[in-house]
Amino acid sequence: MRHLTGFLQALGDPEIRPGAARVALIVGTLLFSINHGSALAKGNMTPSRWLAGLITYAVPYSVSAHGRYSYRSRQS
Repeated sequence: MRHLTGFLQALGDPEIRPGAARVALIVGTLLFSINHGSALAKGNMTPSRWLAGLITYAVPYSVSAHGRYSYRSRQS
């Protein structure tokens, strides 16, 4: 449980946020383009697709923050 609490705190950590945001922007945009690009271009974005698009950015952010948190935890 301690690790989960630490990870959740790491999601908003000012030292972790900038790097995780960069990863989310790059990887999320690539994944969004692959998964939703044609729907966006055709004007077929529904509310559920927009939600899935937001999650597309949240996943790489979380993975990057977890990696940074894990590395920092092992160093201390």
